[in-house]
Amino acid sequence: MDEYEVIKMIGEGSFGKVFLAKGKDNNQPCVIKEVNLTKMPRKEKESSQKEVAVLSKMKHPNIVAFYTAFQENNKLYIIMEYCDGGDLMKRIILQRGVLFDEDKILSWFVQISLGLKHIHDRKILHRDVKAQNIFLSNNGVIAKLGDFGIARMLSK
Repeated sequence: MDEYEVIKMIGEGSFGKVFLAKGKDNNQPCVIKEVNLTKMPRKEKESSQKEVAVLSKMKHPNIVAFYTAFQENNKLYIIMEYCDGGDLMKRIILQRGVLFDEDKILSWFVQISLGLKHIHDRKILHRDVKAQNIFLSNNGVIAKLGDFGIARMLSK
């Protein structure tokens, strides 16, 4: 963790936290998902390792980019791309009932479909596609699929 400067916590789950950070060498913003392995059941630990394996195979403009992962002090750290527009659910809440432009919805739909096609071509199912796992650029133009925590790799 010495290579990163944590800016703030941006999320929290049952087994970990998500931080906005920046690389000390390149000053680039990133997201650090910290998973505490100490009290985690074996099945959940395997799921976290699987997420790293799945993320490392994903290289697509509509999938949150994976940078690296490592274990330190019984914690797993997954370093990923930061999407400065937040998730789609927060964006929907900010609209306060005002409908999105139809072209914007269609654009997001196509982008998420392209991301899903990419993972399906690699025989991976996301299994948790929802507004909280779709991330946007600050200008809302680019949509990216993220959080592969319960993704499943298929053999056939």
